[in-house]
Amino acid sequence: MNTAHTDTFVHDHLPLEHLQPEFIFELPELEFPAHINCAAELLDKAIAKGWGSRPCIQSATVSWTYQELLDKANQMAHVLTQELGLVSGNRVLLRSTNTPEMVAAWFAVVKAGGIAVATMPLLRSYELQQIIDKALVSHAICDFALREELIKAQSDCKTQSLKHLSFFRSQGHTLETKGLKAQSEFHLLDTAAERHSRAFQNFESLATDCCILAFTSGTTGVPKATIHSHRDVMSICACWPPSVLRPQDSDVFIGSPPLAFTFGLGGLVLFPMSVGANVALLEKASPKDLIVGIEKYQATVLFTAPTSYRQLALEGLVSPQSSLRKCVSAGEALPAATRTLWREATGIEIIDGIGTTEMLHIFISAKEEDSLAGATGKVVKGYKACIFDDEGCELPPGQVGHLAVKGPTGCRYLSDERQLKYVKNGWNITGDAYLMDERGYFHYQSRTDDMIISSGYNISGPEIEACLLAHEMVAECAVIGEPDEARGSIVKAFVVLKDPHKAGESIVQVLQDHVKTLLAPYKYPRKIQFVPSLPKTQTGKIQRFKLRQ
Repeated sequence: MNTAHTDTFVHDHLPLEHLQPEFIFELPELEFPAHINCAAELLDKAIAKGWGSRPCIQSATVSWTYQELLDKANQMAHVLTQELGLVSGNRVLLRSTNTPEMVAAWFAVVKAGGIAVATMPLLRSYELQQIIDKALVSHAICDFALREELIKAQSDCKTQSLKHLSFFRSQGHTLETKGLKAQSEFHLLDTAAERHSRAFQNFESLATDCCILAFTSGTTGVPKATIHSHRDVMSICACWPPSVLRPQDSDVFIGSPPLAFTFGLGGLVLFPMSVGANVALLEKASPKDLIVGIEKYQATVLFTAPTSYRQLALEGLVSPQSSLRKCVSAGEALPAATRTLWREATGIEIIDGIGTTEMLHIFISAKEEDSLAGATGKVVKGYKACIFDDEGCELPPGQVGHLAVKGPTGCRYLSDERQLKYVKNGWNITGDAYLMDERGYFHYQSRTDDMIISSGYNISGPEIEACLLAHEMVAECAVIGEPDEARGSIVKAFVVLKDPHKAGESIVQVLQDHVKTLLAPYKYPRKIQFVPSLPKTQTGKIQRFKLRQ
């Protein structure tokens, strides 16, 4: 496989070809040319289609048309290539809440031939440092308000690869440099962009060139970087949206998933722009924030997790008079009770779906009229799926096994031995236990690994364990996901203290604060149970299944 990139780091660390999944392109819509830049396909071609004056993206302080977004992205791309020395194939870390500036920066990176590495705004310096070192990130674009953890991560990196930091001011915020070095030492992307032309010659990428490194939590606590190409981006736009979502150019999209999640990137950027629709971005997206945003922007398509749908319905925050017409759920299993609550509150049937970071977006789902309570849906057009047993043999309908998928996208980890576990005989093994019924509906059963999915977030149990063990009071610990009606699962820690007599609520708070300090706050254990010892095998391995019981 060739590459047009000058910096060939990602290309050189692709899995060996025989370890990659089988890609299938059976739909005419998936026949792409050898050279394609997905940013140009989604943004430049929007202008060619006559969409330049259409509303494209809005927030609390900004409202851009398609032409204005293109102008911003082109000017930023000039800064990256002319002032910051970006060459094709360089990895660029993006750090921001959901803002129009974040979207413009993403398009700028991809237009210039760079590889976008979007990160969760809640990540701490240690987590950012792991990503920078894993991907040998050379450039970073950061909302100035989120700079502190990134600057610390840069100083702590082992590889010292990150040389170029650039900042922007989002949501109309002013630049506050109190307590920092002189302002001149900070490269301000939005200021620099104003000096450059609104026209930019896009990098001529191969369709198979990487344009996204999407990081996902590993069950071992070590993050995995999934490699996605320009062709992958255009493939997910050609499969699930037209066959299941069926958006219209008059739609206004809104939602809660961060753009660093591929669920958010697809639902709040790629899919609306592929049809010339509008998106409203929220810097904060609690259920109450969502309701305010839906009313303010008259949003018609909502993307959020089951937890939010349940809370919105239970608290009576939505009604059949809402502007909404489409509601999409993903990130965790949708309980049948939540689906019913939402339908009774709004009259809208939720579109459920399962996708993974490895596959980029949703591959099993169903239209509203084809939905079935308790089922995720059927295989999305363009994909194939089946259920395997432990030996890799296909199971008949009605039997529980490992979900296996293949399609135009698939798992390719950056230099990671875990590729061997995710891809087997050309199939992507997602780590989910499912059964398929006689009608082809897929029903979620559980995870088959140690991943905890809470309110749509993937959380690694071993990562929390390592963090707790770093506290001087902890002798041993084990972390599991405990079923929770509101969040799907919550993180629960069983802790053996060095001094058992100190066990109590005050120490629970101390340990929770310790985790929040070192890791993203959504990862902290909501429950901590102190125990005298942990169940173990004769060889000393912790028996987490006994803790789950």
